[in-house]
Amino acid sequence: MNRKDFFYSCFSARVLFITGLLIMPALLFNPFTEYRIVQFLFFWFLAFIFGKKTNPFITILIITFIILFNLIIPYGRVIFSIGVFKITSGSLTAGIHRAFTLAALVLLSKVTVREDLKLPGVFGEILGESLRMFSVLIDRKYRIIGKNIFMEMDNLMLELSEKDILVNHENPNKTKPIGYIILILIVILSWTPWIKLISF
Repeated sequence: MNRKDFFYSCFSARVLFITGLLIMPALLFNPFTEYRIVQFLFFWFLAFIFGKKTNPFITILIITFIILFNLIIPYGRVIFSIGVFKITSGSLTAGIHRAFTLAALVLLSKVTVREDLKLPGVFGEILGESLRMFSVLIDRKYRIIGKNIFMEMDNLMLELSEKDILVNHENPNKTKPIGYIILILIVILSWTPWIKLISF
């Protein structure tokens, strides 16, 4: 049994999703950029041990573009300038902060949102279907490479529209005792950076 199958069998999709909801505030309300970077690396590690595919090149490219986009509006102390283009401490810090937050959220969704997620109620069904589709798209984004990126994206959309996402609702996985222990440890580790915040 590989890592992905092992962890798939340990958790139910709903408990995994609830775990993601418990972790998300620890990231979004953390004001320290360096701690968000640590959380990003932690979520990347989780994605790896859970057997989720990640593309370092695409992740670094997205982070770089977000940082560069934030540098367009300079504010704060000027670090250095290239001609008329100025790189300031405020815009650079904000760019890094936002870039790693977005990247961390994507990795967190890869770990905690599964294709067999089913939420109660009409709204839950719509939300669950959207999250399942998002999960599938993230897992398959490594295919969007090559010279014609737009054609690859179009082909992927057509494939997803022509084929239903298989979801086993009749015999869903149940969270095992070891699964609860693992998830509790993950939640605790995700909130660890707040120890310093509380001590202030």
